[in-house]
Amino acid sequence: MLGITSFGGPTAHIGYFREEFVTRRKWLDERAFTDLVALCQLLPGPASSQVGMALGFQRAGFAGMGLAWLFFTAPSALALALFALGVGAGWQGSGALAGLLAAAVGVVAHAVYSMFRGVRLTALTASLMAAALVACVALPSAFTQIAVIALAAAAGFLFARPELPPSDGSRLRDPGAAVAATAGAALVLGVLGALFVIAFHGSWSWPLIRFADYFYAGSLVFGGGHVVLPMLQPLVTGAGGIPTELFLNGYSAAQAVPGPLFTFSAYLGAVEHGWPGAVLATAAMFLPAALLTVVGLHSYSRLAHSVAFRRCLTGINAAVVGILAAAWCTPVFTHGVWLASRPVAAAAIAIGCFAALAFWKRPPWQITVAAALLGWLVL
Repeated sequence: MLGITSFGGPTAHIGYFREEFVTRRKWLDERAFTDLVALCQLLPGPASSQVGMALGFQRAGFAGMGLAWLFFTAPSALALALFALGVGAGWQGSGALAGLLAAAVGVVAHAVYSMFRGVRLTALTASLMAAALVACVALPSAFTQIAVIALAAAAGFLFARPELPPSDGSRLRDPGAAVAATAGAALVLGVLGALFVIAFHGSWSWPLIRFADYFYAGSLVFGGGHVVLPMLQPLVTGAGGIPTELFLNGYSAAQAVPGPLFTFSAYLGAVEHGWPGAVLATAAMFLPAALLTVVGLHSYSRLAHSVAFRRCLTGINAAVVGILAAAWCTPVFTHGVWLASRPVAAAAIAIGCFAALAFWKRPPWQITVAAALLGWLVL
């Protein structure tokens, strides 16, 4: 049921989980649930999906983890794949989709604003945000983002002074050292293989290329679902990929469905290769999240109190804000407003979407539907 009713983004999803599994079903107590949420905030990947996976594991082991992911993810993935097939049938160029492009400008601006407020502002974090923004605008590529994240982690390790969380994670069910070690090794090898494949696109068939692309993005996304936009855009657009307009249309449509924003990958896979592409992209995107969740459940008590890890995370979180701000500059703003047929009208829609999110507290799906209707009328 949560898979078809969980509108509102990761924070809202976690609230739904708490109400259902802590308050109503009493699968675990408040402290254990807080530990799970803290763990998933520390890990790369879709935080709300990882909380759902971890809840399933706490209840019924690996079978419960798999079923929790499937039922929470499948409804939005199916909806976005169907939308992609409709776009492929000739929706592109319509006013409604121009409205979705404008909505993306407001939605991503709000995401940047929210993430900026969530970072403790210091000379270090402000410098990392600015440097990440400049680097990603000047040299837009997936490898630039990898370098920015790595350098930000190093800067955080050297200079940040974060506070340690109070919990030791002892209330969480542990998958076991052997399983955690195997999953961690698989994750490392998978990322290395993904980077290798991405570096030699021309010599591999599309399933391996795209599996590597989505696995890479799912492994390195810090900061929530919106950061998947700058991670995926340089991988799937451009020469041999999908048009940037279709990419942004799908990102806007993802705001109108329940469930995790990472199911945007189902849309991208379907645009390129129909249903097989949607299944492959979704599986590759979420596989790192599952592996990291298993590793995290085993390692949380050490990670939560590791000064080095917390320092690195401070630098990474600051850099992520700059990376997302760069994506807002281009391609989101350039395609949603600057290159629109009626830029002033598109800007008005974008500003209205930002205001509706930031000040009127309207759910994203309502804003996206309204933007599509306004685009149909005026763009």
